Order: sequence, then structure tokens, then C-alpha cells
Amino acid sequence: MDKSLTATLIVEGGEKPTLTRKHTSLLESSYRSDSVMDKRDVVNTVPQDPGVRVLELHEWKAAAASLAESFAEDHCCSYFVNTPDTAHWTKEQKWDLHVRMMEYIVYAHLLRGLAVTAGPNYDCVGLWMPPGANMDDLLTLLRSGLWRLVYQLSREGRTRFYSEFLPLLHDTKARVLGPEKDNESWYLVYIGTLPPGRGKGYAKKVIEYITAKADVAGQVCYLESSHEVNRIIYGKLGFQVQKMIYLQRAEEVVGLDIMVREPVMKRNEGD
Repeated sequence: MDKSLTATLIVEGGEKPTLTRKHTSLLESSYRSDSVMDKRDVVNTVPQDPGVRVLELHEWKAAAASLAESFAEDHCCSYFVNTPDTAHWTKEQKWDLHVRMMEYIVYAHLLRGLAVTAGPNYDCVGLWMPPGANMDDLLTLLRSGLWRLVYQLSREGRTRFYSEFLPLLHDTKARVLGPEKDNESWYLVYIGTLPPGRGKGYAKKVIEYITAKADVAGQVCYLESSHEVNRIIYGKLGFQVQKMIYLQRAEEVVGLDIMVREPVMKRNEGD
């Protein structure tokens, strides 16, 4: 993900920035120059699965609640909340911040990317960024609430998120895929399944909903995973580990698998 505009809201050392007139005056121009993707263009070209549907903007809170619960024990998510300078925070304060982060991220994907769910009650939610899309224009940062993280994360949390995590993800994706594939890839940013919905094939449906389109278009799919067990799950869906990266500002290092799925070319009948 390109975090160039996100970085304009951050200053060195994890200090809190100030939103200036210059930032707000960019809203109208950034909206015109980078118009919101029409999801109908994507949905209409994706093979339809009756068990999968694309989420609408009004569903942001329910989808975020599902992801927050799915990632409640995730080391990568807690990396930004459980910091030395939040040791005095209550569990409720940390949970509230975890939920808000998911709400902002889900809303941004509903504005700029694609949010997909499977199961009767948001059992599995996946957030995708289509080829050439990102959520880093100033209008999306403000509308989604992502800018609020600058003030809501602790000083160390800001440093981990903005100075370590985001640049590492951006640079790694660019290096692994290269310029051409990077711009033409589908990026699975988040996928989570609620405990009661696990083992029912919902995650497979959410992933294959997009990989089917990627195969037709000859496009790569890319993801990061923070759990080793997911190597097997994603591997069965065509993803292969390319490398590992590490978040290293905590006592317990957090490792992330970088996985890539090359398009599977379907043979025509009769070949």
C-alpha cells in the first residue's frame, strides 16, 4: 500500500501532527483526481457465489465487530495497543482502541476497496484492495476516521504503526511483486472468521470469490499472514510463502508470512 498521504499527517519520532488548512484544502482536489472505484465494475466481473456477498457502506460497524472478534488474540493487532506506555490502560480501553482501528480500516475499504462476507452473520469478512486501488488519499483518510489513530494510539503505538509497520508492508510488497505486478495485484489486507464459523469453508469462499476473477484476468493475489497455521490453509488455495518479515520493537518479535498466488490459467474445453 502506498502510504505517501498518510505520512503527510505524521512527523518524526511518533509525535502528534496538526491538520492544517493545506491538508483540508486538498480534499476537493484529491477527490477529483482519484475518484472512488465503482464496485459494480468489480462485482459484475466476479463469478457469483450465493454464499458470498459484497458489503455495503452501512454495514461497516457489523463487519468491523466481526473482524475485531476474529483478531482478538492476534499478535500483530495487539502489537500497536500493548505497548510499554499503555501498561496503565485497562483491558476495556485497549479493546475499544482495537475495535476502532477495525472500524476505520473497514470503512476505508468500503470506500476504496472491496469488503466481502460469507456466512449468515458476518461469520467471515475479507477486505480486498483491487489492482491499482489504495485507501491513502486524504479524503478517504478523513472520511474513514483513520486519521484519528494519530491521536488515539500511544506514542510508541504511533511509532510502531506509522514508522515501522506501514513502511515495512509497503516496501515489502513492492520488492516482492515488482512494479508491474504490484500495481496489477489483488491485495487481501484482512480476512477473519468468527470462532463459531470456523471450519465451515467461509474463508475459502471469500478468497475464491476474488481469486476466480484474478485467474481470468491473469492477476496475482498477495497477502500477509501472522499465523503459521495459515500457511497450510492459504497453501491449499494456491498461495506460496515468498519470505518472512518481522516487527521488532517489542520484546516478542512478530513474524509475518508474505504469500503470493500466481494466476491459474484455465484450459478451454476441448483442449
